[in-house]
Amino acid sequence: MASDQVAHPNREKVASKATRGAIVLLLAITAALVAFITIGGWSVLQGARIVSLGYVVLCVVMAFYVARWNRGVLPVMAAFAILFAVMAGVAGPAWFARDQAGFDSPAVDAGLLGLSTFVLIAAQVLLLLFAVRGFAQKWNVEVEPRRGRPAGLDGGGSGDPQPPGI
Repeated sequence: MASDQVAHPNREKVASKATRGAIVLLLAITAALVAFITIGGWSVLQGARIVSLGYVVLCVVMAFYVARWNRGVLPVMAAFAILFAVMAGVAGPAWFARDQAGFDSPAVDAGLLGLSTFVLIAAQVLLLLFAVRGFAQKWNVEVEPRRGRPAGLDGGGSGDPQPPGI
């Protein structure tokens, strides 16, 4: 890193790197699970196909931004995690109900889709928790290099520069 660039000290911490990695992994798992459930149950899904595919794309885009240390997507991701956990909580038992007579069979076993839906709920809860943790780690804090500044202009360590004589 060149000395003229802004430093991000909170991004150098092991905990921040681990949180970022966990969030990217959970977003990839979420995208894979939603894609599996959507494609596996495509023939019997009613109206949520586009929403599910949109969520897959959204997870991939958010994973890209989190991998680039963008903290701004974390609250949005947390909100969508809550929304999809609730939707999956409603949909999970319905997949298990499809094992009875009188229902059309999806391409993948309905029991497996139901199990995948409950795993998706767990992934969303973990994603929510890691998003909150990542937001609290303040990845956006920037520190400018102190090169060339006179010693008396730093305000005595308060972080706010003060003019001389005050």
